[in-house]
Amino acid sequence: MDKSQPALSSHTENASPGPSSVTASTASGRVAGGKYLEGVNESSAHDGPLQTVDFDLPVTVTQRMVQDGNQYIVLDFVPGDKENPFNWDPKYKAFISCLLCLMTLFIGLATTAYSSGISDMASDLGTSTEIAELGLFLFNFTCALAPLFLAPFCELAGRRVVYTGAYFCFAIMFIGLALGKNIGTILVCRALLGLFGCVGTILVGGTFGDMYRPEDRAIPVATFSFIAIFGTVGAPIYAGFIDQALGWRWVEGIQGLANIPLGLVILFFLPETRGSVALGKRAKALRTHTGDDRYVTENDLEAPSLKTMLHNSSVKAIKMLATEPVVFAFGLWIAFAWFLTFLFLSVIPITFQEKKGWNEGVSGLPYIALCLGTTMGFGLNFFQIRKYESLVQIGEARPEARLYGALYGAVWLPIGLFIYSFTQYADLPWIAPVIALVLIAIGIFFIFESCYSFTSDCYGESSSSAIAGQGFMRNTLGAVSPLSPPVFTRRSQYAGLILALIATALTLIPYVLFWYGPQLRARSKLASLVVHGDGEKKGPTTLLVRVCKCSYVPLPLIYGRSVCPRFGWIDTTIDVYI
Repeated sequence: MDKSQPALSSHTENASPGPSSVTASTASGRVAGGKYLEGVNESSAHDGPLQTVDFDLPVTVTQRMVQDGNQYIVLDFVPGDKENPFNWDPKYKAFISCLLCLMTLFIGLATTAYSSGISDMASDLGTSTEIAELGLFLFNFTCALAPLFLAPFCELAGRRVVYTGAYFCFAIMFIGLALGKNIGTILVCRALLGLFGCVGTILVGGTFGDMYRPEDRAIPVATFSFIAIFGTVGAPIYAGFIDQALGWRWVEGIQGLANIPLGLVILFFLPETRGSVALGKRAKALRTHTGDDRYVTENDLEAPSLKTMLHNSSVKAIKMLATEPVVFAFGLWIAFAWFLTFLFLSVIPITFQEKKGWNEGVSGLPYIALCLGTTMGFGLNFFQIRKYESLVQIGEARPEARLYGALYGAVWLPIGLFIYSFTQYADLPWIAPVIALVLIAIGIFFIFESCYSFTSDCYGESSSSAIAGQGFMRNTLGAVSPLSPPVFTRRSQYAGLILALIATALTLIPYVLFWYGPQLRARSKLASLVVHGDGEKKGPTTLLVRVCKCSYVPLPLIYGRSVCPRFGWIDTTIDVYI
């Protein structure tokens, strides 16, 4: 038998009958070896007995478990273990977060820099502008589909291999974009660019959950949202000047060259952030050196099949989008915001080039207003973070507490749209539509931030599927934005008014959820209530977690840690919100 893989059919013990029966013995211990034995107590009533091995192995907690009559020794991190990503130095986690945000920024820039050279590209390749604009559609469409199938591979192989491999392929695609001789080559490369680029625009968000506990994620997640929007709206600022001076091929060539240094840094310095991968290496080493195939990780026992994981990330995501009112409402809201983001790639040049007579390079400068608005939204979001932290301290941090930013910040989106639609004319000052763009960007940022944070708090273990469904809806609507009829780009007054009215209606969503969220979540089988609807915090409670069949179930969150019910009964006095 290959001892490097867990054998799920040996070392049986008496267990309760029934399918997928799981019991846990009261015996727990530790295992360590080599240089890690220094300063470790061999026996401790608190830590359990110590088993030693003849190779270097960090001190690891062991627990004997029985599943389907088979005994396993399940490994876990000891408190303070340096290989546990949650225990990494804050500066190191900040460095990793910066790398990931830079990757998100470069991928976001590539998304929209393409739009600046569309007219010249169509002329050079002998095709229509409408056909060339399909490159924007294909990027967003493949970016919408790919996460539904790539996400499970992050669970199986780890994030590092997926991120580095996808980002390398992403950079390679710029060769075809810069040197392509026909529109077919360009469109295929744009489709593949979106497929590989989804790691930065969507999948990266899950990495923060690997390193930061829930109470520490607000700033990293807000930063990620800020960078994702900033990169998308910032590219036309410089891309128009490059196209005007060097041509559209250099827009793509410079993008590709800029990704090479960052790709090398990611290759050599980005670690694996999933703690289960580190534990898996320890389990494999123990099986190899001891010949005991009982050593496994919690992930080995919990991990479903690839088929199940693909179902959860695709079918379940779409099902939640269709059946969960909260998921659909926020999905529609964020999709509308993303639709506007890409629509303005066409609207801004029409306003400032065709109507006001600016040249291509200068007409890209109003995108600075979108960047400024996004930055202002990011800064204002710290008031939301402070408000949420204050509610956590007094025990009233319901998921609805994540909506304060949306209540006060998202209203600027319809206000900005109203201003833009009536101030875009040639005989009016240019500053008026620019101010409107600032307000629009502030509103879009708060929509993004509140959508992800509220959905995550609301659906717990199912939040990844919920966000995947929302991401699919967002990128799909963003994909069709460049294909919108000319009325949305050249008869902008009426289109702007219609969009402003739609935005006004959608801005009611956070108000409805703020007041009726507890009732809506109570009707959902998947939504998780962390406190009572009246905000009353429950006192110390004896928690009895029953063993369950091996399947995905929503798990309670206790101080940010997920309690797994499959490993037996947990009887302890803790603060838990029921």
